[in-house]
Amino acid sequence: MLRSVLLLRALSRPRGWPGGGPLLRDAPGLLLGQDRPLRAAAPPGSRGLCWAGKLYRHFTTEASQATLASVSPVFAVMKLDKEGNATFFEKKKTELYQELGLQARDLRFQHLMSIATRNNRIIMRMEFLKAVITPEFLLILDYRNLNLEHWLFTELTSQLSGEGQLVTYSLPFEFRAIEAILQYRISRLQGRLNTLQPQILETLEALVDPKLLSVDRSKLHILLQNGKSLSELETDLKVFKETILEILDEEELIEELCLSKWTDPQVFEESTSGIDHAEEMELLLENYYRQAEDLVNEARELRVLIDDSESIIFINLDRYFFLL
Repeated sequence: MLRSVLLLRALSRPRGWPGGGPLLRDAPGLLLGQDRPLRAAAPPGSRGLCWAGKLYRHFTTEASQATLASVSPVFAVMKLDKEGNATFFEKKKTELYQELGLQARDLRFQHLMSIATRNNRIIMRMEFLKAVITPEFLLILDYRNLNLEHWLFTELTSQLSGEGQLVTYSLPFEFRAIEAILQYRISRLQGRLNTLQPQILETLEALVDPKLLSVDRSKLHILLQNGKSLSELETDLKVFKETILEILDEEELIEELCLSKWTDPQVFEESTSGIDHAEEMELLLENYYRQAEDLVNEARELRVLIDDSESIIFINLDRYFFLL
């Protein structure tokens, strides 16, 4: 009995302690009842280094995870329900996508214009506006950075509550949310065109007048800037149209946008026996596609006008330099 106790004490001592090394080297039996032979003894101090390495990796991993969690983006969220009531809160990106049943990539918003569905959620981005739509509520993310206080707190809330001028009030909530956001986007594009059009026409009129004996070079600079802005507008209109068209070309994508159809039995019954919600969604998207097409045509007319005026502008410039 005494011999067993001494053996256990010796085995528990680190190598190099008095009585520890020889016993570890010479013990021919089994260790603590195990049925495998003892492995070769480790060099002095190696066990401590190994343990220290594991401890360092453990704390390094925990520190890395803590760092990642601390730098996770925080969304300032505006939540609007079916009655247009708004609540505000901040939520880490990791927490938000988990609560919504989404994945991290769903809230990256890599494109300036996108409409996608994930797990019975609609994820939309219209330039700076980032939104998530569910059958029950609408989330506007990073609403503080939008500079759209009037639209968010006045127009959008009234539209969602049924006091606006949408055509989708008889349909489920997601229709109202989609229409309100598409209307916002198309109105922004229309506003940019309304600003550019008179400026371009006025500048062209000043530059192509044959009675002028000189050319205002500042007008040329304005025309160049307006031409650049017009090109950016044409690109944004093209992206808007293509995004809508991608959905219109796929019946399955249109169906996926009808969220309530797949979550509310009553809505599903209405969609199959009465109101075809997929058809209503298609009509909604087609309406805004046509509005974008009209804006494209107006922008194209301005572009043609600029191109056709170039020759006259160059003639006036030549006359101006000749007179100099």
